[in-house]
Amino acid sequence: MNRRRRVLLAAATAWPLARLRAQDAPQRLAALPISTLAPGAPLPDWLEPFAFEDRAPRTEFALVRDEGRTALRARARASTAGLVRRLTVDTNALPLLDWDWKVVNLLKRSDPETRAGDDYPARLYVTFDVPLEQFDPVQRVLLALARALWGESLPLAALCYVWDTRSPVGRILPNPYTERVRMVIAESGPKRLGRWTRMQRNVAEDYRRAFGGDSSEVARLPVPPVSSVIVSSDTDNTGESAEAYFGDVVFRAR
Repeated sequence: MNRRRRVLLAAATAWPLARLRAQDAPQRLAALPISTLAPGAPLPDWLEPFAFEDRAPRTEFALVRDEGRTALRARARASTAGLVRRLTVDTNALPLLDWDWKVVNLLKRSDPETRAGDDYPARLYVTFDVPLEQFDPVQRVLLALARALWGESLPLAALCYVWDTRSPVGRILPNPYTERVRMVIAESGPKRLGRWTRMQRNVAEDYRRAFGGDSSEVARLPVPPVSSVIVSSDTDNTGESAEAYFGDVVFRAR
């Protein structure tokens, strides 16, 4: 058998295997399969409550039926809290994030640039498992100390998608409390209040825009895996009230 025929035979043999692997690769991952839950049921074990010990009262969450679907309702009254789903997602393979939410009212004093205004009727966090090696020596020491205080699960980077009152959609800016969280204005204003709204973001692109800065080298780095998603509604800084509903949250391939 000549060399050319051997190469063609090898390629023909490998093609079905490569095709099978591509077909076997997951095309979607349901991070929060809210629609599969029963209205009125207790929250599932995979949704862990999260709240700051020094902040009270806490936002109330419940599974309810809304417009013919199961939804996760959040009611905040000068309160804050969230629900965490811990999981691992390769956003280089599943970069698109889809979710449904409905916001009933906006906050008059919400302002993404100030701590006093760091409240939103609806938030969706995506946290990332960033290797400490990506940080400079000083940052590594500070982050290691933070993890010693708050636990090894403390995320070193997060995107926080919010429904804001007046900021332009698509704006990305640091959280006023920490630069390791970047706020992404996913929706803004009253136009779609009171109705279910389907959102879609490219998490990989948002991460690079948020944390890549002006460095082309950093911008080309693979996006670290997702370590959790968090839903929240908080009004503790502004003292206002808000009501929001969350549907399914799904990562998927392009």
